[in-house]
Amino acid sequence: MPTPTMNAIRLHEHGGPEVLRHEKVPVPEPGPGEVLVRVHAVGVNPPDWYLREGMTNLPPETRPKFDLPVIPGTDLSGVVVAVAADVSGFSPGDEVFGLLRFPSFDGSAYAEYVAAPASDLALKPAGIDHVHAAGVPMAGLTAWQFLIELGHDHPSPFQPARHHPVPLDADKTVLVNGAAGGVGHFALQLAKWQGARVIAVASGAHERFLKQLGADEFIDYTKTRPEEVVHDADLVLDTVGGPHSRRFLRTLKRGGALFPVFFGDFDEEETTRLGVTVSGTQVRSNGAQLARLGRLLDAGTVRVAIDSTFPLANARAAHERAARGHIQGKIVLTVP
Repeated sequence: MPTPTMNAIRLHEHGGPEVLRHEKVPVPEPGPGEVLVRVHAVGVNPPDWYLREGMTNLPPETRPKFDLPVIPGTDLSGVVVAVAADVSGFSPGDEVFGLLRFPSFDGSAYAEYVAAPASDLALKPAGIDHVHAAGVPMAGLTAWQFLIELGHDHPSPFQPARHHPVPLDADKTVLVNGAAGGVGHFALQLAKWQGARVIAVASGAHERFLKQLGADEFIDYTKTRPEEVVHDADLVLDTVGGPHSRRFLRTLKRGGALFPVFFGDFDEEETTRLGVTVSGTQVRSNGAQLARLGRLLDAGTVRVAIDSTFPLANARAAHERAARGHIQGKIVLTVP
């Protein structure tokens, strides 16, 4: 009997978007603890292009191990078609979404079918479609684990100490840098859900969008340097991070905290002198947390913005869109 096949995107080499190949590959079989999902939509995330480029932006000691060829992708929304004998809580026909096996890079979500760990999945919110659900997992869980609840004890590869979210309430001011992007627009909404005052930093084209999400103040970084006008913030979530993140230290009050999503270089003497904390974590798959996010999505407390969609076969165009930047919300692949 011939092995059933499916369409998928694979990498046989590292490089630009042109190395993403649309191919026929065998349909996976679910192993212990897994379900087979017919994928309807796939969220596109920075780790997808890190993998495509060969992880050149990460220190060698932090790079996950993987073999080529590889199917990229971690975020999906779809329908369960088969369940391993040891799995409870999911049945064929259930609509689910999830962040698969992260921080490893074997989610294999750029495909028509995926064998997914049941623990990484949650029931898809009934009030949103597959495209919007696929935009949630990595970005939403990153915001959740930085701001609300870490939910795991795994150390970050970038710091020895365990990350601790800052309790947020009406007395706290939170600055979100890169507020219009995937993580940023979720972080803004979660901080508002907790009652905090939120300052959103993005380019001017996103001002109306971010005000609609609840931003109390907007700063167009192309016209104003936020570190020159913001003072006494309790928390900065810098979704851009990297080497320029330390400029936000001067926006914090003593006792405040800077959370860079992509870690940079910081001077311990400077942070001690300023009386502030720098902390980060690495997002990890968590179906239970995703279910809590799902309830907020169903209630309309949090919503997902979609920047653009592309068919799976045209994943190259999705990566080219990502490379142009100034993304509003999420880029999603649709799987016919």
